[in-house]
Amino acid sequence: MGRGNFTLFSCVRLFRLFRPNPPFIPLCKRGKEGDFPKIPKPESRIPLYLVVLLPLSLILIPVLWQIMRHLMVPSMPFATIRLIVVSLAVFAQIYLFFRIRRSIRSSGRSDHFKKLAVVLAGAAIILIFSMNIFILTRPMPWADLPPPAGFVLFYLPAIWSIGSIFSALLLLFEEMAGGLLQLILRPHRNRAAESNGVPVNPERRRFLKIGAGGLAAAPLILSGYGSAYAGKAYEVCELTLPFGCPLRVVQLTDIHAGIYMTRREMQHYAAEVMALEPDLFVLTGDFVSNSIEFLPGCLEEMAIVRARYGTFATLGNHENWVAGLRRIQAIFRQYEIPLLQNTHRVIRTGKGSFAVAGIDDIRSGHPDLEAALFRLDPVMPTILLSHRPEIFPDAAARRITLTLSGHYHGGQIKISLPGGDFSLAHLRTPYPEGLYRIDDSRLYVSRGIGTTFTPVRLNARPEITVVNLI
Repeated sequence: MGRGNFTLFSCVRLFRLFRPNPPFIPLCKRGKEGDFPKIPKPESRIPLYLVVLLPLSLILIPVLWQIMRHLMVPSMPFATIRLIVVSLAVFAQIYLFFRIRRSIRSSGRSDHFKKLAVVLAGAAIILIFSMNIFILTRPMPWADLPPPAGFVLFYLPAIWSIGSIFSALLLLFEEMAGGLLQLILRPHRNRAAESNGVPVNPERRRFLKIGAGGLAAAPLILSGYGSAYAGKAYEVCELTLPFGCPLRVVQLTDIHAGIYMTRREMQHYAAEVMALEPDLFVLTGDFVSNSIEFLPGCLEEMAIVRARYGTFATLGNHENWVAGLRRIQAIFRQYEIPLLQNTHRVIRTGKGSFAVAGIDDIRSGHPDLEAALFRLDPVMPTILLSHRPEIFPDAAARRITLTLSGHYHGGQIKISLPGGDFSLAHLRTPYPEGLYRIDDSRLYVSRGIGTTFTPVRLNARPEITVVNLI
């Protein structure tokens, strides 16, 4: 038996280990009606393990979260994280297929129908998941499709892929917890059944099936909501900070132009920025997702914005992934948007002077904060543009007044519980979103307006940032 077949065989054995036992139906000999004792009607009540499951989850989740925070250090390579996510996605497809096959086989349909349904279910899972992998790994320069075609080709595979991961994890947790509690409670139930003669309650089993179906469907429904509404329902976040020079700054970050951020949507954001009447318009990286072909269209829309003191930009990791620096710089020059690549500009106004500095992405680029601040007066109010916020301690050590960043999308898919916010970004960085301060230096991390890998946003709305400096 090959190594891959052995792994699959082991997974199947694991699933069967936690599969609930079939109902026990006592066999009785045929006799007269009066020979049978009257069996009391079983009570319809919620299973004990479902009652235990919720409080147990509330206890375990914070504990597991702290363990993951220690394991997933910020220095973990992005390729490793991507491998973990892809492995979870593949596991989810296999696990959900076995759950669907089990459900089909337990139905009362004919054998021919069951075989056909299993084959169709497997083919559908493979097709939809393969479409999403293809979209993520291949450049797609033809993004502006009609909405129905875009939904079928782009959004449906993405919704399934992210939703299936959470569905599989929830169902696996429910199945393992249920199996464990059945093992614990089995002796007590056997004694109760022998003394009372209570048969299996079919209503209870129907309730369990409905509950499992709802548990599996909930993440898919939330993913659909996150892509159709929550991922598009942006908000304008406005804050006032001390700076030393009166200024109104508008920031856009993580646009991710591509199949999930079309020209039409970028036009809308540019119009919104113009309506805010900025003195300074800044762009802090990740203009595209997986193809440089989208950069000219993105910059063409952003160049429409006219701010009193201009527009300035810095690069993110996605630009460094998809093209060389010279080609990127040429596109920025074409649309007359200054790219601050480890350099700064001093701007003089009637109410004082300030500087805008920018550095390359600190992981995928060649950042040089010393070069960006070279010959800059240390007492001059300065705005530092950095795609990633981890530069903040170094910026604060150099007394930079304000650092503007993005990159983490506020977690993009975030769960808020009494113990705090939970997301992949909150595992990776101490600066996932919002305002931070070290002495007199401040950092603001925007959630951005685009998405990456999936169009789904949950509890992390897109954001246009307005900073009123005084």
